Amino acid sequence: MNRCIDGRAPGASRPNAARAAGVALGLLMLATGPALADPAAPAGVWQQVLNPAPAIGLDGKPHAAACSGYPGTDPRFSFWHKRGKSKNLVVYFEGGGACWDNFSCTFPIVPGLPAQVPQLYTPQVPAGSSPASYDGIFNAGNPANPAKDWSFVYIPYCTGDVHNGSADRTYANAGHPVFPLPSTFNIHHGGFDNFMVVLDWMRRNVDKPEQILVAGSSAGGYGASTNFPWVQRAFPKAKMAVLADAAQGVLSPAFDAALPGRNSWNPQLAPWVFGADPNQVASPAILRTAALASPKVRVGQFTTNFDAVQIEFYGVSLLTNPALPACPASGLPVSWNHSAQASLAAATAAPNYRHYVAGGSYHTILRSPAFYTEASAGVAFKDWLAAMLTPGRHLGQLDAGDDDDAPGARSPLGPWQNLACPGCLAPLPCL
Repeated sequence: MNRCIDGRAPGASRPNAARAAGVALGLLMLATGPALADPAAPAGVWQQVLNPAPAIGLDGKPHAAACSGYPGTDPRFSFWHKRGKSKNLVVYFEGGGACWDNFSCTFPIVPGLPAQVPQLYTPQVPAGSSPASYDGIFNAGNPANPAKDWSFVYIPYCTGDVHNGSADRTYANAGHPVFPLPSTFNIHHGGFDNFMVVLDWMRRNVDKPEQILVAGSSAGGYGASTNFPWVQRAFPKAKMAVLADAAQGVLSPAFDAALPGRNSWNPQLAPWVFGADPNQVASPAILRTAALASPKVRVGQFTTNFDAVQIEFYGVSLLTNPALPACPASGLPVSWNHSAQASLAAATAAPNYRHYVAGGSYHTILRSPAFYTEASAGVAFKDWLAAMLTPGRHLGQLDAGDDDDAPGARSPLGPWQNLACPGCLAPLPCL
């Protein structure tokens, strides 16, 4: 049975939390001092913030940033930011799998492992990594990039909890064939704590943005979906859009309520959006719930119709949280697709929600060259995103000099809308 290192049940509150908050923050501040932006850095230059200072988050609790602490890895956390030329901001949550039980937490994503060894989550911020090398929405030199002039805050992922955990857990070694792991080891699931620290830094160092895109890929797509309400609370005057890239939430139904499962992370979801009990919100319903609670926010979702990585994690979730999957006799890909289609259809109940479903099995688009080439849904993805980011703008009307009110300005493609490749949302036979 997995347990908290300090012996508390998941979600249990600490005694005298209000009094301890200030003391804990003061001690942590003495240990790590503040890390601020370099005001002299020119626009367009990525800066890394190392060991960001602990903070009292918007939730009123103390938070300190750290990675998983997986044996042999670097527990230090850092993040990146870049000042743009416009008054707009992208807040990006990085992807990198997830872990929640003995099996999944035994197999981290580590370069150089044999192909037959599973790799399920990122345990540290890799040394020397930087968003400067990424394509897609990070390519400021591509004139087709709708966010080429925006400022960026890039939140790395190294805690295995899709950016919303706050718990320490002890797991048993499930038998890694390469690493000499001890029989038990600890994992710090502190993705939400890291986010609260970064958000505090943003409030002190980022000029008030006029528009914000909160986005993330894979695990970061869930981070964007659950955490954007906090960004909205921090910057209430900014127009906001949210894009979850390759994060459909199709997992074993038991994963959402059982331990081990999502509760291994002690997920911290904005209570005014998701309610006081995170167990009441199923993973496929997270983005729909957030969209319905935030009607002024444009909420988008991207996926391929047979995303191989999402299908793999669906299968892993069924290993230790067994439940009868959709289409049990049809195999995992069809079962996943069946459930993904159902979640997409349900999400359209939110009038501010749109999806883009591409053909294929590749995983994520926002950091990829496919950001500029994907058009299997009949409209280029980059144009769909540009329409999403421009209230009043219509697909196909993407030049900077266009006048939304000019006669004939509207494209026959119509406004920002739900799009899917031909046949991608066709009902599949369920055996």
